[in-house]
Amino acid sequence: MVAFSLTFPATAWGLESFGPWSLVAVRGVLAALVAGGCLLALRVRLPARRHLAGLAVVAAGVVLGFPTLTTLALQTSTTAHAAVVVGLLPLTTAVFSALRTGARPSRRFWLAAVAGAAAVLAFTVGQSGGALTTADGYLFGALLVCAAGYTEGGRLARVMPGWQVIGWALVLCLPLTVPAAALALSYEPVRLSAHGVAGLVWVALGSQFLGLVVWYRGMAAIGIPRASQLQLAQPLLTLVWSALLLGEHFTVAAPLTALAVLVCIAVTQRS
Repeated sequence: MVAFSLTFPATAWGLESFGPWSLVAVRGVLAALVAGGCLLALRVRLPARRHLAGLAVVAAGVVLGFPTLTTLALQTSTTAHAAVVVGLLPLTTAVFSALRTGARPSRRFWLAAVAGAAAVLAFTVGQSGGALTTADGYLFGALLVCAAGYTEGGRLARVMPGWQVIGWALVLCLPLTVPAAALALSYEPVRLSAHGVAGLVWVALGSQFLGLVVWYRGMAAIGIPRASQLQLAQPLLTLVWSALLLGEHFTVAAPLTALAVLVCIAVTQRS
């Protein structure tokens, strides 16, 4: 969660130097090169054919969909607002898990998860003046594709190491990310800065690869529904980073909403 909580501030930094499409494509290429290097160095065998469909879901949701949609959203949304909206990810992940794996959490688990989701929805509508914005649409779309990728990745991490799950997903995307990066860089201006480069490096290595390595391992160890609720801590952490790194100012509703969903963590973990 610490690695993921830095994703939005790092993306905001990256957008200072790169266009949105360039940032997404280049981060995918860089992460895939590191992951592919690790797979080659350790002589990891190609994944079994029966796992390819699951890896494709991980690639579509975590490598392509979520980074693209959240980066587009952060062009007009603050990182604080986006972080609180993404607080819905635990609920969507739990729903996808129940549908995909047959998991059946307790009623108290669902009540707490829905309460956290309701708090986030109320915050989103309130901050958007009573109506959802285009950025909110991107963020809600990102929730759906990321929840699917998390669920499928957590399932695969039970039969192969978590770092190989995200590693192969990144490598599978290279035929798309390499030409996309070349095309985007040719059309979008690049203005290199220390913030921009640091943001790119973090979203590529910290968020896109290393964070997911330990995340999938954790999901395999304690179960997808329970692990998904730990994501409720991410909005509050991102609020801290957005204030410290970006100097953003937000209303009292943001930390109060983040604290409300933190209470839901305790309930869901005890369930």
